Amino acid sequence: MEAAVKPQRQMVRLRGRSYVAFVFVPTVPIQDWLQEIDTTIARSPGFFAGRPVVIDLSSVDLSQSGIGHLLTSLQDRNIRVLGIEGVEEGRLNPMMPPLLSGGRSCVVEPSAPKKVEAKVETKPTSLLLESPVRSGQTVIFPEGDVTILGSVGSGAEVVAGGSIHIYGALRGRAMAGVNGHTSARIYCQKIEAELLAIDGFYQTADDIDAALRGKPAQAWLQGNTMRITALN
Repeated sequence: MEAAVKPQRQMVRLRGRSYVAFVFVPTVPIQDWLQEIDTTIARSPGFFAGRPVVIDLSSVDLSQSGIGHLLTSLQDRNIRVLGIEGVEEGRLNPMMPPLLSGGRSCVVEPSAPKKVEAKVETKPTSLLLESPVRSGQTVIFPEGDVTILGSVGSGAEVVAGGSIHIYGALRGRAMAGVNGHTSARIYCQKIEAELLAIDGFYQTADDIDAALRGKPAQAWLQGNTMRITALN
């Protein structure tokens, strides 16, 4: 009599997948820092909506109750906290987001319904797009400069490790120097941007001089301040 064949156990299939998040670094007084967050949300509604956030507490000394109050304050602003870093594990309770470690700086990839990517076999230092970037699309190129021969529509985003060159109108968001390239610049032939950012420093539509709107302009960093001037 043949022995019954023992069924093979089906192993759970595990896959690795990376996600990127905004890293918030609170400073004291916390209430003033939260007011800065409120100002950002007021100027650009939905900027943090649906985007994961990590809280780096290495610059503050908060008790467990203080951390809980901070998390609640962010939740009230519809900001999702994915994890916490820069704090002793003993200061967290089981109801708080997990303690994270080993994170590294990388390009922030905003969520969008559509995404345009460069499909190349070797890593170039620049990306050229001959078609416009339409509303809802996101272009991400952390390796270098991005040049767009058309326009960038409202609600669209362009993210580059280097500079951004737009030969049409910029009506959406442009984020240059995302990997710490402080000398990156943003150029466009017609500035009507919702948001400009270089190495994490940003200005929203309300910050841009009304006299520049609809005209050629460039943006760059001067210390910790973004400057936007006419492009002659």
